[in-house]
Parts: sequence; structure tokens; C-alpha cells
Amino acid sequence: MDTLTHALSGALVGRLLARRRAASAAVPSAGDASADAARHLPLVWQAVVAGAVAATFPDLDFVLGWVSELAYLRGHRGVTHSIVLLPLWGLAIAWLLARFFGRGGRTGGAPSWRDFYLVVCSGILIHIAGDLITQFGTMILAPFSDRRFGIGTTFIIDLVFTGIIVAGLAACAIWRRSRVPAAVALVLLAGWVGVGWMGRMEAIEAARAHADANGIPVVMVDAAPRPASPFNWTAIVFDGERYHYAHINTRRSEPLAVGPGDNFIRRFSAPYLPVAQARWEVRERFGSDGARLLAQTVWNAEDFAFYRWFAMFPVLDHVEQGRGGTCANFMDLRFLTPGRDEVPFRYGLCGGEGGGWRLFERMADGRRWVVVR
Repeated sequence: MDTLTHALSGALVGRLLARRRAASAAVPSAGDASADAARHLPLVWQAVVAGAVAATFPDLDFVLGWVSELAYLRGHRGVTHSIVLLPLWGLAIAWLLARFFGRGGRTGGAPSWRDFYLVVCSGILIHIAGDLITQFGTMILAPFSDRRFGIGTTFIIDLVFTGIIVAGLAACAIWRRSRVPAAVALVLLAGWVGVGWMGRMEAIEAARAHADANGIPVVMVDAAPRPASPFNWTAIVFDGERYHYAHINTRRSEPLAVGPGDNFIRRFSAPYLPVAQARWEVRERFGSDGARLLAQTVWNAEDFAFYRWFAMFPVLDHVEQGRGGTCANFMDLRFLTPGRDEVPFRYGLCGGEGGGWRLFERMADGRRWVVVR
């Protein structure tokens, strides 16, 4: 998910978990421990801010991009997104927030880190959950494992998903004394993810049906979520050598016609055809016979290990002879989105006559050498 949606989801959780102080707690009676504890509770707005800050925190791993491009790809959605380390992150952020809000010296006492801990941990957790529903993958077991987990039900930017959160926060602003709007919004979010899961299962079933009808041996079948609708998918079948894929809408019976004046959502959705009219394409993982040996050599090279770990549906993208030697790069069908001019994360190796490899990223305007650190 995008960082703004993460922050808003954390704010929603903060509002749900905020405990409003009773009016009688403002002036506790002597020896009344419960009233004394209640007057130290964070204010509702502080809990909302704490949730938003905590839910933004995991994306601070963007600083890895300052180290190197590969450091970012290897580490993004890593330790800051770890379920294992979540209690420690929660403790650190809760302590900082308690110190920050305590500086105001408000009447009635300042909250401690314990008062923020549940909200902060929940904010981090909802961020991790928001990334797990996408297909990019999240290393929830870091630093003990770099395996990426993702259920792949939702595109990385989902306007309905974000809209539900915004509507829930707006309702919380109107009914300030009630936590019900926050609870309802979170239930609706879970329901929307469930709709995406249904679409995913339908896309996978369409891929299996295509494989069965055409005698394609199935090594792997999957589906990648696409923008504008939970029923827009790229269905994928891998037969061990080739990827068979099609951009489909699992609920559409007729193609979606678009004109110059149509909105961007309709334009994004139009390339996804009804299952019965799907246009299946085939891509060799290592290309044709002429490029196969080079592609396999690049793919198995030690210098290319990071991309073998990163890519889900890798196919040979381009082979060329240039100043850097003979070059071959791969792309990941996971990021092949109709209507998008450039496919990201296209990496390869160039080998010169003197031996050795140089890692590069293929851009629209040519190669960009990647510094390995």
C-alpha cells in the first residue's frame, strides 16, 4: 500500500483503541488509583496521531535507497515490517511519543509509554497487514528469514480501500464520542479484501481452465492484481519453460469501451477482457533458441542472485550487443500492467570479452549501471 493509506489506516486504529477519560478522572479523589490512572490516558487525538505515526514508521526503510539501489530492493519491507521485531519497534515508538506529548505539560498528567504501546503496535501491525494483501511481498520474519509473504488480493494503490478509511475517519470526526465508525470501517476493509480474494480465486480458476482446454502442463498457476477493480487480473500459467498469461476481468461479459472523455478509472480497466474473450500471450522464460544460452548463463550467475530471489514470474526481456559487451536482462510479469509505459525492475548483466559481469537496470532511455554494495 502507499504510505498515505498506511498512515490513514493507523489513524483509524488509533481512534478505535483510544480510551476516553471520564470527566470524574480530571480531579481524582485521594487514593483513587483507577481515577489517577485514567487521568494519564492519552487524549483521543493523541491516540489517533500515535496510530498514524506508527503506521507510517515501517516505510522509513526508504532510506536504504540512499545506500544503494540494491540495498533498497533487498531491504524494503524487511526489518521494519517484521512481526518478530514489532514489539521492540512498538516499545521505541511508544516511548518517543510519550516523551513528545509529555513535553506539553498538560493539566492532569502526561501519559507514559505504556499508554501508547497497544496503539503503536496495532498501527505497525495494520501497516504490515496492508502490505501483506499486495503481491510485492513482505519479509515478516526478518531478520531471521528473507522470504517474502503476500496473499496478493489487492493492487498496491486501491482507491476504494483508501476511500473506506477516509470515510471512516470522517464519520469519527462527526460522531466524536463513538468508536463505532472506526470499527465499521475496519470491518468494511476486511470485506473489501475478501472481495479481492474472490476475484483472485476466479482468475486462478480461469487460468486453470485455459491450461486444461489447451493441454498446457501446469507447474504453477497464479494471478496478479491490477488497478481499478478487484476483478481485474493478470492470470498466469507456467509450464516449466513458458509463461502463458492474459489480462482479464472475471465478472465482465462484454469488453469495456472507452472514449477520449472517459475517466482514468474506466481507461485503466478497459484492457481487461472477459474471460471468454481473453487474449492469451506466451513468453519463453529464457527466450528463443538464439538467446537461451546467454539468458540461462545470466540467470544462473552469482551476480544475479538477488533477482532470482526477487522475481516471481521472470522472463527474458532483451538481449543486445553494446559497449559493455553482450547484455541480457529480465523482467517480472508481476509488474506488467496494461497502459503503463514502462515496466519497472528490469535487471540484467553485461559480460565483456575480459570476463566478469556488470549489473545494470534497463531503463526507457538505455542502460543504467548498478553499483553493488
